[in-house]
Amino acid sequence: MRIEEINPHGMCAGVRAAVDLAMRHKGAYCLHSLVHNEIITGELKALGYRFVEDIEEVPDGATVVFSAHGVAPSVRERAAEKNLKVVDATCPFVARSHRAVREFCARGLPVVVIGDPEHVEVKGLMGEIADRRRPKKGERIGVVSQTTLNADDVRKEVEKLSKDYVVDGVAEVCTATRERQAAVRAFDGDALLVLGSRDSSNTRRLCEVASCHVFLASNMDEVRMAREYLEGYESVGVTSGASTPDRFFEEAVNYLRHASRRVSRL
Repeated sequence: MRIEEINPHGMCAGVRAAVDLAMRHKGAYCLHSLVHNEIITGELKALGYRFVEDIEEVPDGATVVFSAHGVAPSVRERAAEKNLKVVDATCPFVARSHRAVREFCARGLPVVVIGDPEHVEVKGLMGEIADRRRPKKGERIGVVSQTTLNADDVRKEVEKLSKDYVVDGVAEVCTATRERQAAVRAFDGDALLVLGSRDSSNTRRLCEVASCHVFLASNMDEVRMAREYLEGYESVGVTSGASTPDRFFEEAVNYLRHASRRVSRL
């Protein structure tokens, strides 16, 4: 079995910045998961972090970290009313989408958000929109998207909208997500191991765009389980989601290479 590292892979700049920022505020509250990765969540809990799903769960005057996925304006307003010390870890690409939505609304345009309505990022973007009327056919609309979707799916949705409306927008996945998906699409090996959380949208998309057999592992126990299946493949690619720690990727790759050499000597 030949192991090939697929580049780029792993933590993007936005995730890295969010984690670095959070690490400087031990014992704070975090609204939602900082990023969707159990390893990082576990490390923050070890530093005394308390994770909540509603701003009302944060005591008045406490420190709260807003996750990389961003929040709605109403959350920021409530944090101010509760006199919270806010540490904003919103990804710059997500913040860009928020600015775009505000601009569209200021221009009086109906806004369409492409994405999972239950995802934290989408809820934050929807919170920017006061007027949610359905646009009329032929009307100019503003369009943004969740930043961790399948890039091809977003493009197709925009093309579909463009048939009925005049589209203004920045509806695209973030650069890191797009580049990692492109690298996986270009991989022509026999099997792919994707490292990351099942809760991570960008990680799941890597599994979807692959053209070979795919295995997903969120921890080393699952990597060890996957190895048993991977032994039957000649060329195995390894990649990781944009919220997956580099050290997990390195540990997994080293383990697979060592295990492969051991098997080949038997």
